[in-house]
Amino acid sequence: MSYINENFLELQESYLFSTVAKKVNEYSAKNPDKKIIKLGIGDVTKPIVPEVIKAMHKAVDEMGTKEGFRGYGPEQGYEFLRKAIVENDYKDLGIEIDEIFVSDGAKCDCGNIVDIFDENNKVAITDPVYPVYLDTNVMSGRSGKYKKELDMYKNIVYIPVTTENNFIPELPKEKVDMIYLCFPNNPTGTTLTKQQLKIWVDYAIKNKSIILFDSAYEAFITEDNVPHSIYEIEGAKKVAIEFRSFSKTAGFTGIRCAYTVVPKELKLYTRSGEEVSANKLWNRRQCTKFNGVPYITQKAAEAIYTEEGKKQIKENIKYYLENAKIIKQGLEKAGFTVYGGVNSPYIWLKVPDGLTSWQFFDKLLEEVNVVGTPGSGFGPHGEGYFRLTAFGTKENTEEAVKRIIDL
Repeated sequence: MSYINENFLELQESYLFSTVAKKVNEYSAKNPDKKIIKLGIGDVTKPIVPEVIKAMHKAVDEMGTKEGFRGYGPEQGYEFLRKAIVENDYKDLGIEIDEIFVSDGAKCDCGNIVDIFDENNKVAITDPVYPVYLDTNVMSGRSGKYKKELDMYKNIVYIPVTTENNFIPELPKEKVDMIYLCFPNNPTGTTLTKQQLKIWVDYAIKNKSIILFDSAYEAFITEDNVPHSIYEIEGAKKVAIEFRSFSKTAGFTGIRCAYTVVPKELKLYTRSGEEVSANKLWNRRQCTKFNGVPYITQKAAEAIYTEEGKKQIKENIKYYLENAKIIKQGLEKAGFTVYGGVNSPYIWLKVPDGLTSWQFFDKLLEEVNVVGTPGSGFGPHGEGYFRLTAFGTKENTEEAVKRIIDL
């Protein structure tokens, strides 16, 4: 008899974005004449920039020659891309770090990183939260039983990020071992200052905890005192793993490339108290379970860091930030309470009184054919809120705002 991993039975229904897609598909099938504007799932709409496409074409041509053909590459990523990342993403910030692991997506890394942690570690997540952080710990057995009446898991420490605390998470009252932080935040679009993030780094150092820092949206930061990397904070190399993505930055959602930084200074511990290098553990995990990102993809990613590539990418980011401004200002004028949209491509709004977030989702879909994401899908503290993304076209963004205002 083959037994299942019963932790999977603790997962709640389907994945959030699968549920959204199912509802939209069902409505679309019944109403084929309706033009649905999708501002729910954070997929991009701008095409890959010319400089990146040029690099991909060149890499494809190389692969068709005896001299330029590449087979299995290094699991950590090719040196040319890792060097470009270090020079452009970290040295420009005054950060000396080179422990880069190139991967096929930050979502994958955020899920896979739990492999190197003991199943008895106490996990803290901000709430509302990107579902992957929670669900992968449920699958790994760290969550305990699901409490339906609270919409929470027994062994997870939930840290509210709401209007009541100005979206600034407070330190947990109990000691935790693994802390998930995402800033600029998904889904709220809010940020922490360097001073606010330092409080968390100091906590982690004091308690020998690890911060899993998702920095996927750092390219959208517009304000000076908002850190682009957790390693801008003194001491963070000792306690933080950082995840970065090219998906939203450069439109790589369909190409798949990202990277994770695991500093050599960062130590984990055996139950007997012995120090173990997290970098070595992650390297061993990747070498065992991952065959690396394709050469063509990594050459495409390298082109992001060329002078022309940077210029073209900045134009795309500017485009999406303008969409965010259109949504934010339009909904505020209509009387909605709105957050985010300044350092982030996400806009977080309060739903009208008397409606749950899923009821508001249905109302927008059925009455004005606009798709967003209900806040409760990001956790219990997301109830009463709603997320819209700035990744649509400008024309669709303007039309969607007009429809919502008219409603």
